[in-house]
Amino acid sequence: MDPSPQNSSSAAGNGGLSTSASATPSPAPNPTSAVASAPVDEAKQNLNQVINSIDKTLGLLHQLYVTVSSFSVASQLPLLQRLNALVSELDAMQKMADKCDVQIPLEVVNLIDDGKNPDEFTKDVINSCVAKNQMTKGKTDAFKSLRKNLLEELDHAFPDEVDMYREIRSSAAESRRPAQSLQTLQNGDVKIKSEY
Repeated sequence: MDPSPQNSSSAAGNGGLSTSASATPSPAPNPTSAVASAPVDEAKQNLNQVINSIDKTLGLLHQLYVTVSSFSVASQLPLLQRLNALVSELDAMQKMADKCDVQIPLEVVNLIDDGKNPDEFTKDVINSCVAKNQMTKGKTDAFKSLRKNLLEELDHAFPDEVDMYREIRSSAAESRRPAQSLQTLQNGDVKIKSEY
């Protein structure tokens, strides 16, 4: 174990855990969306800085663990240097974190505190959404079936009125078609925009 500050700072930077910002290639900027994506890029950059700072802090904590577990009088200076580096990194992380606006559900934090995988929260949310989607689809299908049955019964009882209703519905649908416009998104998808 080398107690020199240069090796300790380079190891803190690497720590086996940190990822450099240049390791992940950034997408080529789109000149048409430069103004709109500037706040998004800045937010991503701030978040990446916080992530790198967390990785560096984890590396420093590992080095502190190694230093403390094999502590001797000769390793007191490296221990103090690493403690100071940890405090300054935590301070820098706090300053960088103030620039980030990331909303994390409290349930995720509680799962992490309980030592569980936070992906369980995502899985539970998705399963809940699927269940609600199936319930909503069932209700929608029930209303469609009710509408169909009502129209059939009304057609038997009041055929002239039902024919007038169908004509009104078809003319209303035709009048909406010119009001709909196609809007091409930046990624090439087509979105139908209704103007009624």
